[in-house]
Amino acid sequence: MQNISKSDTDQWKNQLENISSLSENYFCNIHKIREESLKLSREIIRNSAISIRASHRAQFEQARIHLISAEQKLEAINAISRNAPEVFHSRFIHDAQKEYVEASLTLAFLTNSPLPEIDKVSVSPAAYLNGLSESVGELRRFILDQLRQNNPLDYEKLLGLMDDIYTLLASIDYPDAITQNLRRNTDIARSIMEKTRGDLTAASINQSFSSLTHIDQHHD
Repeated sequence: MQNISKSDTDQWKNQLENISSLSENYFCNIHKIREESLKLSREIIRNSAISIRASHRAQFEQARIHLISAEQKLEAINAISRNAPEVFHSRFIHDAQKEYVEASLTLAFLTNSPLPEIDKVSVSPAAYLNGLSESVGELRRFILDQLRQNNPLDYEKLLGLMDDIYTLLASIDYPDAITQNLRRNTDIARSIMEKTRGDLTAASINQSFSSLTHIDQHHD
């Protein structure tokens, strides 16, 4: 290293001050975007949970209203974090997208409506597929509610739907780093499906036994 002159140290000092100023401005902006996105994400998750609850209560218009609100907030997140990948690809935004998809699919299933198209919603494919995996749990909840109320329903078709969802999810064979742990959620969906299959089998056996008992009592 040659002798350091005062002009050298002054230049370095000015450069460091510039680095400090630019870094401060950058992180201040990212922090503001993150805080606003985090607030919106929490509201999306809340809207989605209320929508799911409304769908299970057959309050479908209320479910749609909360989904519309959640979708508007997803679009707002996309707009404010488009140029901030550190925020846009964060876990909390993925979770908000996933919950929105789960609520959208639940409403579609319970109203016999077309599913939201994966390329036309404001979510990533990974969030869509993880939301799809969690919708299996909502299908199970619906089936058990109908069984408790002794409602006549084509349960085999619903079980077939769960199986179709699982088959699709199981075909996505990519690292968890890019699918956001889809493999784990797929395994959970399979477990829920098999548990539901067992519940439906038990319900069918009980119904058959009750019918036989009723026939025997009638003959007596």
